[in-house]
Amino acid sequence: MLTTIAPPAPLRTKLPVEMAKLSKRLHAQVGRAVADFSMIEAGDRVMVCVSGGKDSYSLLDILLSMRARSPVAFEIVAVNLDQKQPGFPEEVLPAYLAGLGVEHRIVAQDTYSVVKRLVPEGKTMCSLCSRLRRGALYRIASEIGATKMALGHHRDDMVQTFFMNMFFGGRLKGMPPKLVSDDGRHVVIRPLAYAAESDLARWAAHKGFPIIPCNLCGSQRNLQRVKIQAMLNDWEREHPGRIDRIFGAMGTVVPSHLMDRNLFAFAGLEPTGVADPSGDRAFDPDSGDDEPAPAARLPAGELP
Repeated sequence: MLTTIAPPAPLRTKLPVEMAKLSKRLHAQVGRAVADFSMIEAGDRVMVCVSGGKDSYSLLDILLSMRARSPVAFEIVAVNLDQKQPGFPEEVLPAYLAGLGVEHRIVAQDTYSVVKRLVPEGKTMCSLCSRLRRGALYRIASEIGATKMALGHHRDDMVQTFFMNMFFGGRLKGMPPKLVSDDGRHVVIRPLAYAAESDLARWAAHKGFPIIPCNLCGSQRNLQRVKIQAMLNDWEREHPGRIDRIFGAMGTVVPSHLMDRNLFAFAGLEPTGVADPSGDRAFDPDSGDDEPAPAARLPAGELP
């Protein structure tokens, strides 16, 4: 079923000014991510994976705008993988992409039937669906000579993935802005890494993208990722800015204050004779926990 996101009434009254600010912010965030992680270089042929959701539409829209102004010449090819989900409006994306005048390719591959056949009823479909989709996209990237594969994951996706890996995988691992693909043959980039999902939703509403919902996975409301998202939304309501701080922490790692012996040589630690005020602090001064430890309040000369 095709939907178009409509902006709420309060937003429509402030569209010119608010949308100008939003446009500037999103373009700046994408530009900064591209620069920070050297995502796009001169001569690149960037395959933008367009699913029909708000994020991939926004990614394509912003990259096209940036390409028009960029001093660095690069190509964009929009690619959609039609997974043959029942009711998928297969005419929507070809018409939309043709209207943009962007080079594009629509590839049909029935991963839906494979997933339904192999995944028991009631079990999560996303893992298998994602693997099949990745394999197909890698193949397409090779066929069209793409040097980069651009995906529409944003800041909130990356924070959710961090907690998914920590809670259910026992690892401090996230979703990086740039990486080498599973098959070792492609570079995957996420130019929306610095963009908030709420901003992308507002941008999609403003632009009137023809949104195509994912009925296969969208109906699975008990997914752990959905629960993680709800947890983060609760935190953000109680403490505005918390998601941004978590995201910032993912790029500010202090190996000496974690426990990975492969990242820090704990076994070889020796006294240096040089004072380090931050060396033995569990919390930084601006962590929100400024209450002195009980030992600090003991009378002079007494030890805990």
